[in-house]
Amino acid sequence: MPAFHLVDAFTARPFAGNPAGVVVLDAGPVDATWAGLVAAEVRASETAFVHPEGETWRLRWWTPTAEVALCGHATLATAHVLFTAGLADPDAPCRFATRSGELRTVRRPGEDGEVIAMDLPAWPLASQLEPPELPAALGGAPGRYLGRTDGDQPNHVAEVATADALDALEPDLDAVRALGATGLIVTAPGDGDVDLVSRYFAPNVGVDEDPVTGSAHATLGPLWAGRLGRRQLVADQRSARGGRLHLDVGDDRVEVAGQAVTVVEGRLLAAT
Repeated sequence: MPAFHLVDAFTARPFAGNPAGVVVLDAGPVDATWAGLVAAEVRASETAFVHPEGETWRLRWWTPTAEVALCGHATLATAHVLFTAGLADPDAPCRFATRSGELRTVRRPGEDGEVIAMDLPAWPLASQLEPPELPAALGGAPGRYLGRTDGDQPNHVAEVATADALDALEPDLDAVRALGATGLIVTAPGDGDVDLVSRYFAPNVGVDEDPVTGSAHATLGPLWAGRLGRRQLVADQRSARGGRLHLDVGDDRVEVAGQAVTVVEGRLLAAT
């Protein structure tokens, strides 16, 4: 029976950050129908399915309702599981073959304990006219439209003036659905020791608000690095659970780093 783990990503303490299911299979391919049923049962924002494939690992992710092309927090969770279970060399990069190309993760010491750094493709913004549903999607809060990402997993991006305004945001999820993309990223300048803050809403894939979204920072990293004139940034996602991400922005890649903690270990008794 496949091993199952529930991991809180982008946090060093249980019951914070973003929970991800991680299913470790002895071999592939993954049965997509079964994976979708498992993800719907787990009800985390994403569940990862991983199996060895040559010298790499094949990695796919499902929300409770759909497969997605990239998920940062579930990649972090998967690397955490493989490293801690002794399935991957802790002193070498762990490489994943995915729909978004090869992803690499490494373990590094951090100020608050070990961190895992992921190398993700940058998803820059494309210029686009503001969709008419945006004011309603923001719940009537003042904000400005920044554009939309391209690719298999497009997101609209908007900005509000302050972190307090972001915290107070009450989006209209029906209007977010009507935007017609995977989700809506809302960002604001950071406060204190944080460079940027964000929230992410993706009801079209069964996630009303994602607690912490690594892949969103493949867009937010380049955006704020350009504004602030430096490549190393600290980001907070201001959901109820919350999480912190450390970013290092390159020309076409973004390193997203954080911590993770396992809260459940077991086995799936309903296998394929």
